[in-house]
Amino acid sequence: MRRTAKQKQKDSAITKAAKPAKGKASKAPPSIRGSLDGAKLRIGIVTARFNSDITSELESGALRTLVKLGVRSKNIRCVSVPGAVEITVAAQALLKSGSDAVIALGCVIRGETTHYESVVGVVDRGCTHLQLETGRPVVFGVITTENKEQALDRIGGRHGHKGEDAAEVAVEMANLLKDKTFRK
Repeated sequence: MRRTAKQKQKDSAITKAAKPAKGKASKAPPSIRGSLDGAKLRIGIVTARFNSDITSELESGALRTLVKLGVRSKNIRCVSVPGAVEITVAAQALLKSGSDAVIALGCVIRGETTHYESVVGVVDRGCTHLQLETGRPVVFGVITTENKEQALDRIGGRHGHKGEDAAEVAVEMANLLKDKTFRK
């Protein structure tokens, strides 16, 4: 998820502290982290239209963040699907067409039936399966809330912006999985 400037400074200090001083043995192995430079990446975004007032803002936040991280507009493919259940098949197509990572965006608000659990479970398992099958990240940016107010809190409200967070995770994880030192 999105790290604040203070958290990033702490991350940097931890990484530096993990490096041994010259002539001294390391106590802990070095940490490998993916870069937030998206210049060489191809990113797909799948957005469910159900609850479009929320999902369109998730998509806008993801796009803003990808561009801010250096992903070229021509290397971003956006796909719109009717609902959350359809996200995984579109994500699979984007991965097959060469995307380095896919961001899955949707909004599932609990109703009075058990349909909520079914939908969330299908999308969650589908995204996880695609990641394991392809070795490329499928970032779960599907908001799952009890009500609309909680959803609004997650698109720029008191709980941050989950579309922006998902974009940052996609770039970091795509770079981590491409890192040759990680793949050794």
